Amino acid sequence: MVEAFIHGILLAFGLILPLGVQNVFIFNQGAIQPQFNRALPAALTAAICDTLLILLAVEGVSLIIFQWLWLKQILYGVGVVFMLFIGYSLWKSAGAQTTVQDRVKTALTGRKQILFAASVSIFNPHAILDTIGVIGTNSLQYEGETKWAFTLAAIGISWLWFFGLAAAGRMLRTADTSGKWIAIFNRISAITIWGIACYMLITLLRDLTA
Repeated sequence: MVEAFIHGILLAFGLILPLGVQNVFIFNQGAIQPQFNRALPAALTAAICDTLLILLAVEGVSLIIFQWLWLKQILYGVGVVFMLFIGYSLWKSAGAQTTVQDRVKTALTGRKQILFAASVSIFNPHAILDTIGVIGTNSLQYEGETKWAFTLAAIGISWLWFFGLAAAGRMLRTADTSGKWIAIFNRISAITIWGIACYMLITLLRDLTA
């Protein structure tokens, strides 16, 4: 059981660590919101969505996704458009937010945070396929209590990570009163997300022409 628990931790870290739309959004909310607790709706929603995806993965939904090629293609097609839009929004916001006052003006309400965090989790096919494919596939080697240890470890890392990201954003907010570093971070994030979109588009075209 201990081995399965450690396996779940390492696997979850490997999937969640790279810069992605979810991470960027949660970090930005920590940096933009005037108080840390105001960023909690985004972190909580992202953690809940990840929990649902992990549970679906462990229950074998990955088998359905990978058996239906057309469903995977639809997910990638929607994802490419979504990633391009998110990248554009980040690039635009990098030029708009310069001071703490500017960031407060653009801060999202709790309701909008929940909607946006859910959208970047549910309509992010790259994250969905990674979570369902990798975690779902790796969970097949476990059964019973050992499988639950693996699953809970992956879920626990997800929750710690998103709340930690919001806290890290808050620390940057405190240190970066001019907004310079947040703007740089947003531009790097936008370029990274556009890169993910290009990768997904190449994958989609390869599948369509195969």
